[in-house]
Amino acid sequence: MAAFSEYPEALKGIGRGVEREALRITPEGTLSSAAHPTALGSALTHQWITTDFAEQLLEFITPVTYSVSDMLTQLQDIHRFTYRELGGESLWPLSMPCYVANEDDITLAQYGTSNVGTMKTLYRQGLKHRYGSVMQVISGVHFNFSFPDSFWQQKFGEQTPYARQESVSDAYFGLIRNYYRFGWMIPYLFGASPALCGSFIKQTNTNLDFKVLGKGTYYLPYATSLRLSDLGYTNSAQSGLKIGFNSLEQYLEGVRTAIQTPSADFAKIGVEDATGYRQLNANVLQIENELYAPIRPKRVAKSGEKPSEALDRGGVEYIEVRSLDVNPFSPTGIDENQAYFLDLFLTWSVMSDSEPMTDCELQCWHQNWNKVVMEGRKPGLTLQIGCDGEQLTQVEWGHRVFADLAKLAVVMDKAYGGDKYQAVCRELVTWFDNPDKTLSARLLRDVVEQESIGTVGLAIAKQNAELYAQGEYHLVSEAQFREEAQASLKKQQDVEQGDAISFDQYLAEYFGDSVSL
Repeated sequence: MAAFSEYPEALKGIGRGVEREALRITPEGTLSSAAHPTALGSALTHQWITTDFAEQLLEFITPVTYSVSDMLTQLQDIHRFTYRELGGESLWPLSMPCYVANEDDITLAQYGTSNVGTMKTLYRQGLKHRYGSVMQVISGVHFNFSFPDSFWQQKFGEQTPYARQESVSDAYFGLIRNYYRFGWMIPYLFGASPALCGSFIKQTNTNLDFKVLGKGTYYLPYATSLRLSDLGYTNSAQSGLKIGFNSLEQYLEGVRTAIQTPSADFAKIGVEDATGYRQLNANVLQIENELYAPIRPKRVAKSGEKPSEALDRGGVEYIEVRSLDVNPFSPTGIDENQAYFLDLFLTWSVMSDSEPMTDCELQCWHQNWNKVVMEGRKPGLTLQIGCDGEQLTQVEWGHRVFADLAKLAVVMDKAYGGDKYQAVCRELVTWFDNPDKTLSARLLRDVVEQESIGTVGLAIAKQNAELYAQGEYHLVSEAQFREEAQASLKKQQDVEQGDAISFDQYLAEYFGDSVSL
């Protein structure tokens, strides 16, 4: 950190973007049955508004910005436009789904008749057959983050382009390893899914000892993020995968092996039946996106390029943090304090020593994460330090890390001006001594008081709808949103008219020899 203390300007220019997911709901708080609104444009080609697994599951994407304020303002503008086009519907403000009476109420996302659009829907069909639909409509927030060239110049000095690419990728993988070691702090601080609707339990099997409120709200007293547990978005079917993070090469080898390895369980589903395709293939992963990970190395792909091909071509360009629950206390699902903390934590993670990690050690860190998501607010909770049996209380470990973060915060405030980073440190460190300040504790208090997660979620959704019914756009105008919606519909039409081969041929070319269809 010393080099950056002398030249803090090298930290300026951090790139950030957010992807926020949210279910569309009726005024009664149930899942919408309406198709993706045409006024929002094409989910296939719109640059800011799309869908995730289901027609009802919206996903908002901000472009890369270099200011936390601009990132959140863009996200507010997207919310404002969307709410005004929902025709009385609103957005569910929690990560765990609203009441879902039946899996068939969840409609797979539709992307038109083009080969690429058909493949996107078929991939989701495979997810439905493999894991069920209810797990796939859990919502989250993804935080995309990259360091500026000035950062790498200060860290590595002059290098050839190839050497710089190698150094940057290695540094990002060091960050990822430290994220696995220390990232349990994110669900502790910002986990916001300690409770869920009983309809979710009915659609999934669990032996957890839930407490029950009212007519169907289930919770665990010390849980922080059920979304990140085996009950939630974590894919237990992938627990046997050996994907390492010691180098780009090791990571890519693990991903490619998973894509090319047949699964006996998924073979039972069948790839095709009399009605058509049931999944893209019967391998452990249909495509790379099926891999669950709390953090991913990324590079912007060229047209037709797979994520792994992009990484192989140009190395790691940015990382995607995937372990944030939707923040119910922010109308956009993420607030300023979270963004500044992630800036600090990810920068500290890349600056800190990060030894290679064995499969055994990775499992130890997974166990820490599982402890925190299931009972993170339990008094006296201890966590492992590696695989050697040493234990440390969560509170003590949190204070140790924040002591380092506080030093870095001084440097980052020098770079950016003001006191934002130090203020975030001063506030969040107190949450280790007082877990009642965490998002999960705050939400659970409201849920217990109301005896219903549905009542709490619907009240927040209505408040957000009232908020966005008013106010002005700031960075993206209403006219720009309407222009983008129309342009995206035209782009989808062009893609559909441009297909020159059949869907079967398209799949064969996409997968090549890597899978057996």
